[in-house]
Amino acid sequence: MTYGAGVIAAQRWGAAELIDPRPYACGSIAATLQTYPALQRLLPAMGYGAHQIAELEATINATPCDTVLFGTPVDLRRLLTLRVPAVRVSYDIEALGQPTLAALVPLLIQRAGARLSQSLPH
Repeated sequence: MTYGAGVIAAQRWGAAELIDPRPYACGSIAATLQTYPALQRLLPAMGYGAHQIAELEATINATPCDTVLFGTPVDLRRLLTLRVPAVRVSYDIEALGQPTLAALVPLLIQRAGARLSQSLPH
């Protein structure tokens, strides 16, 4: 994705600019940014192993920024030692125009029953 919760929050809260992390990226992060050139103003967390966390920390600490917004499922503030403040943003997903799970379950049961009756000998 070329944007995420952190990008949306930064724009919504009036960030002066989003910093391009490419010149400061190291290791697997640099490789990912090179592979996906559309990722220009966000820093992807490429995993949560010790090596990947170290690369993320080094990249963030080398980037000239005032604040970091994390929009990841994991609270990276607990795993990183940063030179700038970090804020974790979260989001909710609401499906619009799609059936709910409650509406789909009876349909799925009906289809499964139809397939089962077709496979049984008559």
